[in-house]
Amino acid sequence: MKKKIIALLLSAVMVMGLAACGGDPGTPSGSGAEGSTGSEVTDNQEPSQSSGGKILSVQIGPNPETIDPALNSAVDGGNMLLHNFECLLLVGQDGTLQPGQAESWETSEDGLTWTFHLRDGLKWSDGSDLTANDFVYSWKRVCDPEVAAPYAETVLSMVEGYDAAIAGDLDALQVAAPDDSTLVVTLNAPCSFFGSLAAFATLSPVQQATVEANGDSWAVNPETYISNGPFYVSEWVPSSYIMMSKNPYYWNADAIKLDGIKFNLIEDSNAAYSAYQTGEVLMIKDVPTEEIPSLEGNGEFYVDPIIGTYYINLNMKEEIFQNKKVRQALNLAIDRDYVANTLMQGTYSPASNFMGPGWIDTDGKEFVENANGGNPYIDNADYEGNLAKAKELLAEAGYPDGAGFPNIAYTTNDAGYHKVVAEYLQQAWAELGINMEVNIVEWSSFTPLRRAQNYDVARNGWVGDYSDPSNMLDLLYSSNGNNDGKFANAEYDAAMDISRTTLDPAERSQALHKAEDILMEEVGCIPLAYYNDFWLQSDKIVDSWHSAYGYWYFMYADIVE
Repeated sequence: MKKKIIALLLSAVMVMGLAACGGDPGTPSGSGAEGSTGSEVTDNQEPSQSSGGKILSVQIGPNPETIDPALNSAVDGGNMLLHNFECLLLVGQDGTLQPGQAESWETSEDGLTWTFHLRDGLKWSDGSDLTANDFVYSWKRVCDPEVAAPYAETVLSMVEGYDAAIAGDLDALQVAAPDDSTLVVTLNAPCSFFGSLAAFATLSPVQQATVEANGDSWAVNPETYISNGPFYVSEWVPSSYIMMSKNPYYWNADAIKLDGIKFNLIEDSNAAYSAYQTGEVLMIKDVPTEEIPSLEGNGEFYVDPIIGTYYINLNMKEEIFQNKKVRQALNLAIDRDYVANTLMQGTYSPASNFMGPGWIDTDGKEFVENANGGNPYIDNADYEGNLAKAKELLAEAGYPDGAGFPNIAYTTNDAGYHKVVAEYLQQAWAELGINMEVNIVEWSSFTPLRRAQNYDVARNGWVGDYSDPSNMLDLLYSSNGNNDGKFANAEYDAAMDISRTTLDPAERSQALHKAEDILMEEVGCIPLAYYNDFWLQSDKIVDSWHSAYGYWYFMYADIVE
């Protein structure tokens, strides 16, 4: 296949510290917030953008699909939740678990009981008391089938009573508050990474009275968006900005130097770049891809690896994709080295496995080192051989040179490299005789469309929430709320079930690797590239940091001239 774009290699500028989720507009997996055009600030919440003060202006994406902790599954929404809410535990800059709303915690000898001790005097952003019962309510809400939280299985399936809770008996979930400052969680099997889940945004507390009084609208109106983190939402103008102001009731408010953070909801990367150049914003996540070659060596341009994979979903309800050889042919017909190093200008790395670098196996090694006998599942050095095999497989599936293959559409949003990748796939699969159109949709529509399976083929991706491989392999479990392609394989589920219940680290590792073996053989999805984050950030911002999970931590940042 002729290459129409000249390769541009970009050296990674490793200048930010790493520590410790879903998708976002420019990387992995959005409906825009509705029902709010900004509002007055309530008496107990101060200050707003109009009141002045030290306001940090940044851009990390357009309108988030949601900033309800139970419903969010995207990185842009996760970045906002990180500043509005605080979980029982936190992930520090060095990647270690640290006290959050809980000042201490312990685990029983058998690993089944986790007890969290909350700080004294915790408050919501409206000044009312926050207690352990708020966590009980919030965690049960994640299991509520009417809420349909996409992360429910991932974060709570190891808690005793989960199966009954997800079926509607919420009180079966074994989370209890023996008093206002103690939360006791009983697991159905030991979970070595449960502390990481206790630090994950889905398990943030939400205020029961507010949620129940306002229904779904509680999370789109600043007046009802009560939170417990270092900032609260004081103004929201959809498609323009979300203004967060310092929360005076936050337990560590004295350490917060900023008076507010303005999250500019800019979807167009050129507009974001212009705002950065004029100083309107001091950090942008969406850098125009055509500007990247000129930014090499610029001290304000950062590239940091994150753990995650850019992949392609095939809608398994479509008859054509139920044919394994079709899926295998589409997988092999892609020149991943060209995609990552030419189209993506070296800002991504070509994927040879589903699980890339950064995921940690039970023996402490990187998971990828132990995968497939130490060999890649996809030989990216032999694209021509892969393409020849792809043509053979498609013929064996009954579609020689694409004859009789139905027209298909590839759906993506237009940010970062998504459109150029889509156009490449259109050409790559044309080599098989397959006709594919490209369907570009707005970010606000993209994730709901994909979740509803209203597509043929779609861009997807995942950035880790924690480094245990189950975090990503769970995505393809048949009942997982983030399984947008609806891949379903009994052997795969059985392997993941073993990984969830065994107490033997070696057996757990074997089960997780077996799951990836099955996934890659069956082509439950098509891995394309491994993620890096790249962004522009002014040196006026100090004391912020970026994590290996795709988050920017601005809560303790400051602005200097």
